[in-house]
Amino acid sequence: MAEPQLEERAGPGPLDLRVATGSGQVQAAARAVGVAPAALATALPDPALRLLVDDLGAVALLRREWGADGHAEAVLVRRRGARIDQPAVLAAASAWGCERVRDGRGGDVRPVPPPADDTPLADRFLHHAALAATRVEVAVALARDAGQDTTKADGSPSLGADEAAHLAAAHALRPLGVTVLSEERSDRPVPGDEPWVVLDPLDGTGNFRAGLAPWAFSAALVQDGRPVAGLVADLSSGRRWSGAVGAGARRDGVPVRPRDAGTVVAPTAPPGSAVVVPASARRVRVTGCTAVDVCLVADGAAGAWQNLDRSGTHVHDVAGGLALLAAAGGVALGPDGAPLRLRPDTETLIRFVATGTEERARALLRELT
Repeated sequence: MAEPQLEERAGPGPLDLRVATGSGQVQAAARAVGVAPAALATALPDPALRLLVDDLGAVALLRREWGADGHAEAVLVRRRGARIDQPAVLAAASAWGCERVRDGRGGDVRPVPPPADDTPLADRFLHHAALAATRVEVAVALARDAGQDTTKADGSPSLGADEAAHLAAAHALRPLGVTVLSEERSDRPVPGDEPWVVLDPLDGTGNFRAGLAPWAFSAALVQDGRPVAGLVADLSSGRRWSGAVGAGARRDGVPVRPRDAGTVVAPTAPPGSAVVVPASARRVRVTGCTAVDVCLVADGAAGAWQNLDRSGTHVHDVAGGLALLAAAGGVALGPDGAPLRLRPDTETLIRFVATGTEERARALLRELT
């Protein structure tokens, strides 16, 4: 069936496109482009598809894929009234870490422009962190089964994929011009009160080696001890969380907030130890990927995260998720009940609880300390 043409609107200006979040929007979009709802329905759960709609019948269905030259691109596969140069289309491509948008029907290509030099640092960070996550995604895939397994000083596994991920991420983040700390390198000094970026190029290495989801890329921008912007990409599923304090947090383009869920997520327990189950928790989940764990609190899938029953966690494991938690309106408190502050030190272990509200965080502290 041919796609109906959208009548031209009076006057210039961008369309008010936003990510579709429910079946009603899918049904309306399907009618607008003349296809069965099933042809668009998988855009809701599939992180590699993005359905953009507005209130006047415009539709843009994007698919994330790779061109023959190896560059990630967002392909406009169905549309009504939308073009590849629409700001919302370019923003979706940028959040995916794509370098261009391609019109799947006409073949036209539009590069995704980087933010201007005078753009706020948090916005520039999110753009380059998205590119870094995509390049890590490719580097990790190509390094799989490279036969470079070793063991780190703390007993955790290290693979050739870890090094490949670090190199890919560091190159993508270089244009920011700020100090970058990484799990895979010795710390560099951060001058005075300057901002810094901390990343874990491949969190959940044990999961990756076993083929047991999730494993993730995580990066955060830190200012005065506060994580102010973050991006976490679950490389096993394609899910992406991104956000900045003052601008909110999103999962796959959809705004998210914490909620008082009954699930508590926690890190893997050391050998011979047990995971403490708080009395207020209905269930405890251990995913083996701390970066994703804290994001699950930020987006309301879990009610809390805690590591008070063990020695602690490194800043690179949690900074990205903590930035998203702060952007979403959540809270992280240390064992003393004070708001958590981050230092540019990837060796020191930190302990805290992360929840949607300060009241819930303090209640959890009372249970666990």
